[in-house]
Amino acid sequence: MIMIRAIVRPEKSAAVMQGLFEAGYPGVTKVSVVGRGKQRGLKVGDVTYDELPKEMLIVVVPDADKDFALKAILENAKSSEKGSFGDGKIFISKIDEVYTVSTGAKETEPMSVEAEKEA
Repeated sequence: MIMIRAIVRPEKSAAVMQGLFEAGYPGVTKVSVVGRGKQRGLKVGDVTYDELPKEMLIVVVPDADKDFALKAILENAKSSEKGSFGDGKIFISKIDEVYTVSTGAKETEPMSVEAEKEA
């Protein structure tokens, strides 16, 4: 399993979440965050805003689904067709173990929407 953490513009988070849902990944955690990238914030006149608001979307998917989930995020997170500075970053990490809190059960793979319907 892999964890995808996407830092996106706040105005794009709903579109990214919808894109993930339509791609079969409804389970997403959304966290409001602030930060800055290589540009060290945004300068307007004499004022520098070095902590810009973003949304972090976190989704865990099977290894084999990485490219599908990544595509859903990339297609929906850009602020324009070509994209621009400040559109965000995507971090992908390997997940060793996942447990359900309510049951304590260890999960072997997260289920896609289609797999849950068949179960």
